[in-house]
Amino acid sequence: MFTGIVEELGVIKVVRRGADSAQLLIEATRVIEDSRVGDSIMVNGVCLTAVHFGERNFTADVMAETLDKSNLGKLKTGDRVNLERALRLGDRLGGHIVSGHIDGVGTIARREKHDIATLVSIRAPEAVMRYIIKKGSVAIDGISLTVVDFAADIFQVSLIPHTAHETTLGFKKTGDDVNLEGDIIGKYIERMMIFQGSKENSGLSMSFLTEHGFL
Repeated sequence: MFTGIVEELGVIKVVRRGADSAQLLIEATRVIEDSRVGDSIMVNGVCLTAVHFGERNFTADVMAETLDKSNLGKLKTGDRVNLERALRLGDRLGGHIVSGHIDGVGTIARREKHDIATLVSIRAPEAVMRYIIKKGSVAIDGISLTVVDFAADIFQVSLIPHTAHETTLGFKKTGDDVNLEGDIIGKYIERMMIFQGSKENSGLSMSFLTEHGFL
């Protein structure tokens, strides 16, 4: 599990491509300080396992499923990526609970400045939009952000200067792809409603969730 609070921007140094896989050599400093082989490190929102460490880098394998469901397959030498180590018990949860399992890939539809903030609109697939609510949480390339507004297939977030400076969203452009993960709490609620809905008089409904502050 992760928090969506990016610890540093790493740099892709080498991309080794296999027939149906890839291996990434990523330059980093902070996230490798106390990491060991086998530890999880989130790369642009994707949970990867570190298989080797160098003095200022680590290596991670990327399987076919991950290449198919995320934008990691488009990474090339010199690209910067968001990095975060796995959450430890007792750490502050500054963002929200992020699993590192991508729900879909979205596209930056619009960027606009509003005073010190940067408003970013993301066009997203239905698999992501079903978990989008106003003031709810979403992970974009592994960054925990709050939804400002949304429509049928698009939602908007606001970046403070710190987030714009310290993460990939500060320099990504209109048309660029981003990895998206919906709020895991919403997924559990959805699953509970489907399960309970198959039982008579379950008591769990949209009105019940709204009344008790879940929606």
